[in-house]
Amino acid sequence: MRHRQFRGFIAAVCSLVFLLAVSPAQPREPQREKHDLTISAAISLKDALDEIQSGFQAANPTIALHFNLGASGTLQHQIEQGAPVDVFISASPAQMDALASKGLILSDTRKDLLRNAVVLITPRDRTKITSFQELTNPDVKVIAIGEPQTVPAGTYAQQVLTHFGIYDKLKPKFVFAKDVRQVLTYVDTGNADAGIVYATDARISDRVSIVATAPEDSHSPVIYPVAVVAGSKDQAAAKQLEDYLLGAKGASIFKKYGFTPAAQ
Repeated sequence: MRHRQFRGFIAAVCSLVFLLAVSPAQPREPQREKHDLTISAAISLKDALDEIQSGFQAANPTIALHFNLGASGTLQHQIEQGAPVDVFISASPAQMDALASKGLILSDTRKDLLRNAVVLITPRDRTKITSFQELTNPDVKVIAIGEPQTVPAGTYAQQVLTHFGIYDKLKPKFVFAKDVRQVLTYVDTGNADAGIVYATDARISDRVSIVATAPEDSHSPVIYPVAVVAGSKDQAAAKQLEDYLLGAKGASIFKKYGFTPAAQ
């Protein structure tokens, strides 16, 4: 009896082994390749890019975005020195031109992405001036602007004040900032009586007032170009991100934060 039960057990095991051997293997879900992109971008884009990061990664879960934000001139120099960057967005064509002249971007990927405006701001609780010309008033003692050599907002500020013929006269009042957000901070905290920033930066603080907008003919157009960096190790994914930025979803987010698509 025991011998018969043992033989039955062996037969069952053999049948199971046979079924496993002939059953088709369940297909494994293919591993999707992961991508990490580093984007060097003008710090004035921070809030819009934070939202774009969430939307893009939700739609493209295999691509992770990492942002390196700062003054466009500083970011340009980092790329020139070999920093591992996939996509560059500057707040002025000048920095992109410099990289293009050295073959450091893919020229066919360069596109004008956004436009912005240059504005004069003061602390909301002590707004006393209403124009750029009034920066010469004695009660305006400290004026914050970006460093013109590395900060596009500082370059535009210099152009505007030169247009009105007051740049040299105001030099003793200047405090130079490392980027446009630092200009905003100086005014927001009351450490500067006035500052020159982008219209989009002024929107994020309820402690500053826009007292004047620079005439368009007083400075170079504020254009934000975007391009894939030639040294990118993942150019296909970088181009995919650029398409998103230039597309309807990207444009919708940028408009929400006060930017104007360059195509308009």
